[in-house]
Amino acid sequence: MQVTSVGHAGFHISTTAGSILCDPWVNPAYFASWFPFPDNTELDWDAIGNCDYLYVSHLHKDHFDPETLSKHVNKDATVLLPDYPVPDLKRELEKLGFHKFFETEDSVKHTVSGPKGDLEIMIIALRAPADGPIGDSGIVISDGETTCFNMNDARPVDMDVLGEQFGKIDIHLLQYSGAIWYPMVYDIPTGTKRNFGKQKRQRGMDRCRSYIEQVDATWVVPSAGPPVFLDDALRSLNDDHGDEGNIFPDQIVFLEQMRIHGNNGGLLMIPGSIVDIHGSEAVLSHPIPDSDVDAIFSNKAEYIENMAKKMAPVLAAEKATWASAEGEPLLEPLRAKFEPIMAQSDVICDGIGYPVGLVMGDETVVLDFPKRIVRAPIDGEGKYRYGFRIAPELVRTVLRDDEPDWVNTIFLSTRFEAWRVGGYNEFLYTFFKCLTDERIAYADGWFSEAHDDTASIEMGGYEIQRRCPHLKADLTKFGVVEGNKLTCNLHGWQWDLDTGTCKTSRGHDLRTRKL
Repeated sequence: MQVTSVGHAGFHISTTAGSILCDPWVNPAYFASWFPFPDNTELDWDAIGNCDYLYVSHLHKDHFDPETLSKHVNKDATVLLPDYPVPDLKRELEKLGFHKFFETEDSVKHTVSGPKGDLEIMIIALRAPADGPIGDSGIVISDGETTCFNMNDARPVDMDVLGEQFGKIDIHLLQYSGAIWYPMVYDIPTGTKRNFGKQKRQRGMDRCRSYIEQVDATWVVPSAGPPVFLDDALRSLNDDHGDEGNIFPDQIVFLEQMRIHGNNGGLLMIPGSIVDIHGSEAVLSHPIPDSDVDAIFSNKAEYIENMAKKMAPVLAAEKATWASAEGEPLLEPLRAKFEPIMAQSDVICDGIGYPVGLVMGDETVVLDFPKRIVRAPIDGEGKYRYGFRIAPELVRTVLRDDEPDWVNTIFLSTRFEAWRVGGYNEFLYTFFKCLTDERIAYADGWFSEAHDDTASIEMGGYEIQRRCPHLKADLTKFGVVEGNKLTCNLHGWQWDLDTGTCKTSRGHDLRTRKL
């Protein structure tokens, strides 16, 4: 097996039974905020796209790049399709001309037969509303000699299925760096923001090391991040100036974390790097001299500056596609967009539980979730418990384009500011990613389902439910108890073990009893 990095979460995997292209991303994403790092625009994308199989893990725009898929990828490639409850991914790929689909069953091994031979694959599909835009996934590929687990930025809760179905994993590709807007966009003191960022940075690395231990692969490749921010307004988000609260550490930082914890199986790959791997034996080669690879990371600020100059025309062209900031008031378009969704989502609206303010330039609109209406502010209403300041041109663009997912457009761009009183509200962000009838029906139903939490475990002097109230991770594997605080390292959520109260978000209490 030959694994070639094509940037970020993208890999081209060659086997004697055919080639699989995974998550190719080249063009800027999220209102041109994110670019692949290091630069991958010089790769031969026509050659890369001449593949036998295509795997797109999910619809986040740093994994699903319509322009690259349309221009460069073989439309006769067989798409290895995750088992998602909403068929948005398949529909988007069909729009681009893909017509051959191998529809998998979640966490079931399949044999894919082609003219060059057979491959064994398994796609682990995550289907909770919080998983990507209604779905995230990882893929296992075995050619009979070598087994690769490409987890990209999925967060599976059951790793036992890997050993049960495939035995030893030879190479593990996984996301390790930040991929969200928290805490950078929040209106909080600088010192507090730095402390929150420092905690999030370390929790992300702890989570990845937990996965590495569970998968127990011979070789590990940190991938799917970080992006690079090339817009002058966002350049401070890059981890190139010694900020310990930066949530976007690069591959070198994580590989050092692995070494500190006794794991020397990490491999550094940049776009064009190749690992020839045969079982547990691996040979790594780069497309440029090793000294030049080192310089990307040791002179990172200079590399980013040069990349920003190169990509300036691309950034300008993207901004030129945005809607104008000027126009009719936004109240009525937002009412037409949101109120039909509110009317279908009792569990989610009740879970949000309060009015949310949208400040867009000189105009403020209130999403009154308890009343299921969108309205103008009421005199004397004051500051809202949760609110967003968003440039009107961004809102007008997503309304113009009828975007079904503000999380995958506005929020991941980090081109906004937010405030909140209290913890993170998962229901609110789920609402913003489910702006179609089909998505909201699924998400509301998912939250309303009764989940089994009858199994218990003992940890740190407490009896607690085994499954995390957030996304049902096994707390014997992801739970860490410090005093009377429980942290689930899958997403960093925390609980007070004396009361069972969730310290991260409302509505996710834990069953707990002190022994």
